[in-house]
Amino acid sequence: MVSFCDAGKISRFKLLNHKITANPEPAETTRLWQTNDLPRLVKLLKTRELVTSHTAWEVYDLLRTARIMSPSETMTGNIYLDNAATSHPKPAAVYQRTLEALRCGGNAGRGGHDTSMAAERLIFAAREALADFYTVSDSSCFAFTLNATMAINTALFGLLRAGDRVVTSSMEHNAVTRPLRRLVDLGVEVEKVQADRHGRVDQQRLRQACLARSTRPTRLLVLNHCSNVNGQLQDITGLGSFCREQKILFLLDGSQSAGSFPLALETEQIDLYAAPGHKNLLGPAGTGLLYVRPGLQLEPLFYGGTGGNSHSDLQPKRMPERLECGTQNLAGIAGLLAAVEYLQEEGLDPLRRKVERHLQRLVTALVAIDGVRLYAADRISHQGDALSFTVDGLDPAEIGFRLDHEFGIAVRVGLHCAPDAHRTLGTYPQGTVRVSPGIFTKDADIATFLAAIKTMCS
Repeated sequence: MVSFCDAGKISRFKLLNHKITANPEPAETTRLWQTNDLPRLVKLLKTRELVTSHTAWEVYDLLRTARIMSPSETMTGNIYLDNAATSHPKPAAVYQRTLEALRCGGNAGRGGHDTSMAAERLIFAAREALADFYTVSDSSCFAFTLNATMAINTALFGLLRAGDRVVTSSMEHNAVTRPLRRLVDLGVEVEKVQADRHGRVDQQRLRQACLARSTRPTRLLVLNHCSNVNGQLQDITGLGSFCREQKILFLLDGSQSAGSFPLALETEQIDLYAAPGHKNLLGPAGTGLLYVRPGLQLEPLFYGGTGGNSHSDLQPKRMPERLECGTQNLAGIAGLLAAVEYLQEEGLDPLRRKVERHLQRLVTALVAIDGVRLYAADRISHQGDALSFTVDGLDPAEIGFRLDHEFGIAVRVGLHCAPDAHRTLGTYPQGTVRVSPGIFTKDADIATFLAAIKTMCS
């Protein structure tokens, strides 16, 4: 009936799948499946006592997971508007190269045989591709991580010590605010600059905070390049040079901007840069990166084998080995390499225009619907790939549930791991509905989404 790849539920699903296909009237169950009417399908199966070994919710969960995880069905049956969480689908080459790497074997730096050397060359090629993508002269400045959160933690805990002072903003993700909260407990001072009602952080206020009279000089400026809640893109022009002049280090969180907006790290004089591979960079989950400018040395977050200097019990000083230990995610990095090559070949500007067209249509249509409150950037040129909204009288959780269950549309609701941002926008504690189209989103997907919202507001 369907393909299914959630290993934790395969055995239960096989039993359920057998009961469905053995049904005396399979046509009705197939129709309900194909029309995405899973609640009625579950009710039908219960009526015919085909699912007596499962509760209704367990059955629904099985079917819904199968629906989401089936590659063919996901492409045709559901509308995915949650690219700010992770991009989907990926370019075809990403799937292909990831699978090829899994089949090749070999552990980079852990042998002199052909498969090990091939793995090492692949990782080097991925590093070189990132250096080209971000116009960085030395690819060894990039360390691979599991995600942006790991990269941010590596930067913050590898740099800051008791007595240091940090300036940040009220628009940060918990990937920044939680490590900083822990560092406050360890004696680090943190000052948050309040953003305006659009989530825009005034650069002059940032500079003033960095230069504020304090018992401690500012050691680090940490800034979210683009909000994961309303998509506000921050103006960073000149911030890097200002920080360099003031001997302040600059860490930029590119979680929502990487792959959407071009960025020259050396030109912008950014000292530390963190990004996930699985969002708008279009790579697989389990990939991320940390850029550390030449001459800046961090204390490692992890210690262990690096494939070299095995005679020493000290972590290497050179990059990227200093921040990378243990076996690398070869399959993920292979997929990330394919993704970056795809972005380079297609061009960020043409891809951005596709998404921006969807965003403009969403903004125009949502503000015209009675009861809808839109939370977006101050202008479309500053709009990242996500925006949020609420509907008077409806809980965001209800909207998200109905979009998923009644219309087959995937969005994200709640606080999006960014409570400070929601306090800034005035949407705390209920949160918002976040919609984030991607480069593979179709015009028909946006039309269906808007029609669904209109139906719920009528």
